[in-house]
Amino acid sequence: MMVEIKVYEWKPMDIRGMTVINGFPGVGLVSTIAANYLIGTLKLEQWGALDSPDFPPVAMIYDKKPKFPARIYAQEESKVAVILSEFTPLPHLVRPISAMMLNWAKEHECKRIVSPEVIYVKEEGKELGVFGVGSTDNAREEMEKCGIKQFSEGMISGVSGTLLNDGRMRDFDVFALVAHARSGIPEARATAKVIETIIKLVPSIKVDVAPLYEEAERVEEFVRRLREQAKPATEPSTPHSMYM
Repeated sequence: MMVEIKVYEWKPMDIRGMTVINGFPGVGLVSTIAANYLIGTLKLEQWGALDSPDFPPVAMIYDKKPKFPARIYAQEESKVAVILSEFTPLPHLVRPISAMMLNWAKEHECKRIVSPEVIYVKEEGKELGVFGVGSTDNAREEMEKCGIKQFSEGMISGVSGTLLNDGRMRDFDVFALVAHARSGIPEARATAKVIETIIKLVPSIKVDVAPLYEEAERVEEFVRRLREQAKPATEPSTPHSMYM
Protein backbone atom coordinates (compact mmCIF):
# COMPACT_ATOMS: atom_id res chain seq x y z
CA MET A 1 0.00 0.00 0.00
CA MET A 2 1.36 3.41 -1.02
CA VAL A 3 2.13 5.86 1.78
CA GLU A 4 0.71 9.34 1.16
CA ILE A 5 2.43 12.30 2.82
CA LYS A 6 0.82 15.71 2.47
CA VAL A 7 2.63 19.02 2.85
CA TYR A 8 0.56 21.89 4.25
CA GLU A 9 1.96 25.40 3.71
CA TRP A 10 0.86 28.03 6.24
CA LYS A 11 2.28 31.16 4.64
CA PRO A 12 4.01 32.33 1.45
CA MET A 13 7.79 32.37 1.68
CA ASP A 14 10.55 32.38 -0.92
CA ILE A 15 12.59 29.29 -0.05
CA ARG A 16 14.51 29.08 -3.32
CA GLY A 17 18.19 28.44 -2.77
CA MET A 18 17.68 27.36 0.84
CA THR A 19 19.47 24.54 2.60
CA VAL A 20 17.03 21.96 3.99
CA ILE A 21 17.99 20.31 7.29
CA ASN A 22 16.55 16.86 7.93
CA GLY A 23 15.30 16.61 11.51
CA PHE A 24 13.78 13.13 11.40
CA PRO A 25 15.41 11.06 14.18
CA GLY A 26 17.80 8.33 13.11
CA VAL A 27 19.98 6.04 15.20
CA GLY A 28 20.54 8.71 17.84
CA LEU A 29 19.19 12.16 18.63
CA VAL A 30 21.79 14.31 16.85
CA SER A 31 19.39 15.24 14.03
CA THR A 32 16.61 16.10 16.49
CA ILE A 33 18.85 18.14 18.79
CA ALA A 34 20.37 20.00 15.81
CA ALA A 35 16.92 20.75 14.33
CA ASN A 36 15.55 22.05 17.64
CA TYR A 37 18.65 24.11 18.35
CA LEU A 38 18.62 25.78 14.91
CA ILE A 39 14.89 26.50 15.14
CA GLY A 40 15.29 28.06 18.59
CA THR A 41 18.48 30.07 18.10
CA LEU A 42 17.60 31.33 14.61
CA LYS A 43 13.96 31.93 15.63
CA LEU A 44 12.70 30.16 12.51
CA GLU A 45 9.02 30.55 11.65
CA GLN A 46 6.75 27.58 11.18
CA TRP A 47 6.23 27.51 7.43
CA GLY A 48 4.17 24.36 7.16
CA ALA A 49 3.50 20.83 8.34
CA LEU A 50 3.60 17.25 7.11
CA ASP A 51 0.78 14.77 7.65
CA SER A 52 -0.01 11.21 6.69
CA PRO A 53 -2.47 8.50 7.77
CA ASP A 54 0.68 6.50 8.62
CA PHE A 55 2.00 9.13 11.05
CA PRO A 56 1.25 8.80 14.78
CA PRO A 57 -2.24 10.18 15.57
CA VAL A 58 -1.02 12.80 18.04
CA ALA A 59 -1.01 16.58 18.45
CA MET A 60 2.00 18.26 20.06
CA ILE A 61 0.90 21.09 22.37
CA TYR A 62 3.19 24.13 22.59
CA ASP A 63 2.19 27.52 23.99
CA LYS A 64 -1.39 26.22 24.35
CA LYS A 65 -1.54 25.47 20.59
CA PRO A 66 -1.76 22.07 18.84
CA LYS A 67 0.96 21.26 16.31
CA PHE A 68 1.52 18.42 13.87
CA PRO A 69 4.23 15.96 14.95
CA ALA A 70 6.19 16.75 11.74
CA ARG A 71 6.65 20.38 10.79
CA ILE A 72 8.63 22.69 8.50
CA TYR A 73 10.37 25.83 9.77
CA ALA A 74 12.18 28.37 7.62
CA GLN A 75 13.70 31.84 7.49
CA GLU A 76 14.60 33.81 4.38
CA GLU A 77 17.45 35.69 6.09
CA SER A 78 19.35 32.56 7.15
CA LYS A 79 18.51 30.71 3.91
CA VAL A 80 17.63 27.59 5.88
CA ALA A 81 14.58 25.36 6.22
CA VAL A 82 14.31 22.69 8.91
CA ILE A 83 12.00 19.69 8.73
CA LEU A 84 11.43 18.65 12.34
CA SER A 85 9.88 15.36 13.42
CA GLU A 86 9.02 14.37 16.97
CA PHE A 87 8.67 10.70 16.12
CA THR A 88 11.09 8.14 14.73
CA PRO A 89 9.73 6.86 11.41
CA LEU A 90 8.85 3.19 11.18
CA PRO A 91 10.79 1.27 8.48
CA HIS A 92 7.96 1.41 5.93
CA LEU A 93 7.94 5.24 6.18
CA VAL A 94 11.64 5.81 5.53
CA ARG A 95 11.54 5.70 1.72
CA PRO A 96 8.32 7.75 1.37
CA ILE A 97 9.72 10.43 3.72
CA SER A 98 12.96 10.61 1.75
CA ALA A 99 11.07 10.84 -1.56
CA MET A 100 8.74 13.53 -0.18
CA MET A 101 11.66 15.58 1.13
CA LEU A 102 13.61 15.40 -2.13
CA ASN A 103 10.52 16.15 -4.26
CA TRP A 104 9.67 19.12 -2.04
CA ALA A 105 13.24 20.48 -2.14
CA LYS A 106 13.46 20.19 -5.94
CA GLU A 107 9.98 21.65 -6.47
CA HIS A 108 10.89 24.73 -4.41
CA GLU A 109 14.36 25.01 -6.00
CA CYS A 110 16.20 24.50 -2.72
CA LYS A 111 19.98 24.26 -2.96
CA ARG A 112 20.73 21.12 -0.95
CA ILE A 113 19.60 18.77 1.81
CA VAL A 114 21.76 18.23 4.90
CA SER A 115 21.03 15.16 7.02
CA PRO A 116 22.84 14.75 10.38
CA GLU A 117 23.60 11.26 11.66
CA VAL A 118 25.60 9.66 14.47
CA ILE A 119 27.96 6.71 14.83
CA TYR A 120 28.86 5.49 18.31
CA VAL A 121 32.52 4.85 19.14
CA LYS A 122 33.86 2.92 22.14
CA GLU A 123 37.38 4.32 22.44
CA GLU A 124 37.47 6.83 25.31
CA GLY A 125 40.47 8.66 23.90
CA LYS A 126 39.18 8.87 20.34
CA GLU A 127 38.55 12.41 19.11
CA LEU A 128 34.91 12.99 18.27
CA GLY A 129 34.73 14.34 14.73
CA VAL A 130 32.26 14.84 11.89
CA PHE A 131 32.55 13.19 8.49
CA GLY A 132 30.55 13.95 5.37
CA VAL A 133 29.09 11.87 2.55
CA GLY A 134 27.90 13.57 -0.62
CA SER A 135 25.38 12.26 -3.14
CA THR A 136 26.98 14.03 -6.11
CA ASP A 137 30.41 15.05 -7.36
CA ASN A 138 29.42 18.66 -6.70
CA ALA A 139 28.55 17.88 -3.07
CA ARG A 140 31.84 16.05 -2.54
CA GLU A 141 33.82 18.91 -4.11
CA GLU A 142 32.01 21.42 -1.90
CA MET A 143 32.91 19.44 1.21
CA GLU A 144 36.54 19.31 0.13
CA LYS A 145 36.59 23.11 -0.34
CA CYS A 146 35.05 23.55 3.13
CA GLY A 147 37.62 21.26 4.74
CA ILE A 148 35.05 18.63 5.73
CA LYS A 149 36.54 15.15 6.07
CA GLN A 150 34.72 12.60 3.94
CA PHE A 151 33.43 9.24 5.11
CA SER A 152 35.17 6.67 2.88
CA GLU A 153 33.70 3.31 3.90
CA GLY A 154 30.77 2.09 5.98
CA MET A 155 26.99 2.18 5.97
CA ILE A 156 24.40 4.90 6.57
CA SER A 157 20.85 3.74 7.13
CA GLY A 158 17.44 5.31 7.62
CA VAL A 159 16.28 8.55 6.05
CA SER A 160 19.87 9.80 5.62
CA GLY A 161 20.95 6.71 3.67
CA THR A 162 17.86 6.78 1.47
CA LEU A 163 18.31 10.51 0.80
CA LEU A 164 21.89 9.85 -0.34
CA ASN A 165 20.75 7.18 -2.80
CA ASP A 166 17.81 9.26 -4.06
CA GLY A 167 20.04 12.32 -4.40
CA ARG A 168 22.54 10.36 -6.45
CA MET A 169 19.83 8.97 -8.74
CA ARG A 170 18.27 12.41 -9.26
CA ASP A 171 21.48 14.46 -9.32
CA PHE A 172 20.55 16.52 -6.26
CA ASP A 173 23.06 17.57 -3.60
CA VAL A 174 22.53 15.65 -0.35
CA PHE A 175 25.05 15.92 2.48
CA ALA A 176 24.97 13.31 5.24
CA LEU A 177 27.02 14.62 8.18
CA VAL A 178 28.06 11.73 10.39
CA ALA A 179 29.13 12.65 13.93
CA HIS A 180 31.03 10.40 16.33
CA ALA A 181 29.52 10.07 19.81
CA ARG A 182 30.08 7.84 22.80
CA SER A 183 27.32 5.48 23.84
CA GLY A 184 25.60 6.47 27.07
CA ILE A 185 26.72 10.10 26.97
CA PRO A 186 24.33 12.83 25.74
CA GLU A 187 24.90 13.84 22.15
CA ALA A 188 25.03 17.63 22.61
CA ARG A 189 28.80 17.74 21.95
CA ALA A 190 28.42 15.74 18.72
CA THR A 191 25.50 17.98 17.73
CA ALA A 192 27.61 21.10 18.30
CA LYS A 193 30.25 19.71 15.95
CA VAL A 194 27.58 18.92 13.36
CA ILE A 195 26.20 22.47 13.53
CA GLU A 196 29.72 23.88 13.17
CA THR A 197 30.06 21.74 10.03
CA ILE A 198 26.70 22.94 8.69
CA ILE A 199 27.88 26.54 9.16
CA LYS A 200 30.88 25.78 6.91
CA LEU A 201 28.42 24.81 4.17
CA VAL A 202 25.92 27.59 4.94
CA PRO A 203 27.76 30.70 6.23
CA SER A 204 24.44 32.62 6.36
CA ILE A 205 23.57 30.57 9.47
CA LYS A 206 24.71 32.63 12.47
CA VAL A 207 24.47 30.64 15.69
CA ASP A 208 26.56 30.23 18.82
CA VAL A 209 27.18 26.57 19.67
CA ALA A 210 28.94 27.35 22.98
CA PRO A 211 25.79 26.58 25.06
CA LEU A 212 25.69 23.09 23.57
CA TYR A 213 29.32 22.46 24.54
CA GLU A 214 28.75 23.86 28.03
CA GLU A 215 25.68 21.68 28.59
CA ALA A 216 27.50 18.67 27.17
CA GLU A 217 30.39 19.08 29.60
CA ARG A 218 28.04 19.39 32.58
CA VAL A 219 25.95 16.36 31.68
CA GLU A 220 28.95 14.24 30.65
CA GLU A 221 30.59 14.96 34.01
CA PHE A 222 27.37 13.92 35.76
CA VAL A 223 27.35 10.65 33.81
CA ARG A 224 31.01 9.99 34.66
CA ARG A 225 30.30 10.47 38.38
CA LEU A 226 27.43 8.01 38.20
CA ARG A 227 29.71 5.47 36.55
CA GLU A 228 32.29 5.87 39.29
CA GLN A 229 29.66 5.38 42.00
CA ALA A 230 28.03 2.30 40.50
CA LYS A 231 29.61 -0.95 39.30
CA PRO A 232 28.46 -1.91 36.77
CA ALA A 233 27.58 1.60 35.61
CA THR A 234 23.99 2.51 34.93
CA GLU A 235 23.54 4.82 31.95
CA PRO A 236 20.72 7.36 32.41
CA SER A 237 18.30 7.85 29.54
CA THR A 238 16.74 11.19 30.56
CA PRO A 239 19.38 13.89 29.86
CA HIS A 240 18.32 14.12 26.18
CA SER A 241 15.16 15.95 27.26
CA MET A 242 17.28 18.98 28.20
CA TYR A 243 17.73 19.82 24.53
CA MET A 244 14.22 19.19 23.25
